[in-house]
Amino acid sequence: MSTTDPLSAFPLAMEGREAVEGATREGRSLTPTERAIAAVEAYTPAEAAERTLRNEMLADSRPGSRQPLIINMGPNHPSTHGVLRVIVELDGEVVREVVPVVGYLHTGIEKQCENKTWWQAITCVTRMDYLAPFANIHSYVLAVEKLLDMAIPSRAEWIRVLLSELNRLASHLVFLGTSGLEMGAMSIFFYCYRERDEVLDMFEMVSGERMNHRYFQVGGCAQDLPEGFLERLTKFLKEMPGRIDEYEALLTNNPIWIDRMKGIGIIPAEQLLGLGVTGPTLRAAGIGLDLRKSEPYSGYEHFQFDVPTETAGDCYARYLVRVREMRESVKIMQQAIDGLPEGPVIADDRKVVLPPREELAYSMEALIHHFKLVTEGFKVPAGEAYATIESPRGEMGCYVVSDGGPKPYRVHMRDPSFVNLQALRPLAKGGYLADLIAVIASLDPVMGGVDR
Repeated sequence: MSTTDPLSAFPLAMEGREAVEGATREGRSLTPTERAIAAVEAYTPAEAAERTLRNEMLADSRPGSRQPLIINMGPNHPSTHGVLRVIVELDGEVVREVVPVVGYLHTGIEKQCENKTWWQAITCVTRMDYLAPFANIHSYVLAVEKLLDMAIPSRAEWIRVLLSELNRLASHLVFLGTSGLEMGAMSIFFYCYRERDEVLDMFEMVSGERMNHRYFQVGGCAQDLPEGFLERLTKFLKEMPGRIDEYEALLTNNPIWIDRMKGIGIIPAEQLLGLGVTGPTLRAAGIGLDLRKSEPYSGYEHFQFDVPTETAGDCYARYLVRVREMRESVKIMQQAIDGLPEGPVIADDRKVVLPPREELAYSMEALIHHFKLVTEGFKVPAGEAYATIESPRGEMGCYVVSDGGPKPYRVHMRDPSFVNLQALRPLAKGGYLADLIAVIASLDPVMGGVDR
């Protein structure tokens, strides 16, 4: 059977196309039935590729042999924090092939940044991985600061660490709560979201927004921590270890949780490295790569913490790593509170940084600087820079190119969700369809970061 035409083996596809071509030749409108068939068979390139693959399997099959079943899982939210479509080839309940299809949440954020000033682009990048907005901004401002060769006040660096770890904790809470819900454990979802709601309230105290903040600025932070924030966070950190104990009491030794997670989705560490996988997924396979340790930034070298690792490389190991990372984040935040330096929270460079708001009432020079920065932006020396940070999902990198103007010539993000999603195929092949949900959840992808 020829496989040149990806639709040739499917009578419904041929019927739909012939109906459209016949109506065009005759100069008439499609009947309701013809329209329905044509709509069903209006293939995207990914769907055409799927049908080509199916043609090849049909061509190789022998009379009387069992045919594989190809189904669409999605496009919906199967453990993905966003819209993902997964084409799954099944032999009974066994997964023979997996093809993730992305792009349903595409927003063109990187291209939008090129039409914004360096200052305005912060509001774009924060919306990529919307469960880790501080991570998105952190990598972007570090890249721009590299081009500007700008020194950042110590207090600003420690505040960045403090809020980044609080964001890591909130992101892992979403992973844990939603993973439990998808495995049938409803209670853990409510437990985790109880703490996450408290974290979002604290984010709102600091930035005015529960999500999609632009608190990190080029040069430091938008403003100092508000009165009462550190006291509220200290109280939260004292309670959090006990709350994590509750999560583990519900799940870690739960026989159903173990059956659904242990021994599922195993992949060798060498293969993960070859795919570029980073973050908890890599550390669960025994490789303790963490940019906070290997390439410290924003003062992480001043903090004492461990990098949790496991060796099994399965869904259960990835769960254990993230739970232990929550405990380490609590330790880092407590150290940041205890040793928070005094001083300014943003660099004193009026050509790049907005002047203090109180000066606008009496200083004409401050008003002029404010007006020019907001309307025209600041210029960045020509060149290119790449900065990476350790986001909740792995290496978050930002590559920026400047032509010397007030807008980026190029902005490109290395989002860990996009890179880690490559591991889905080797993780899922050979397992059961029911285990595919656990595998996707264990990767913790956020489709806003994948599609951008």
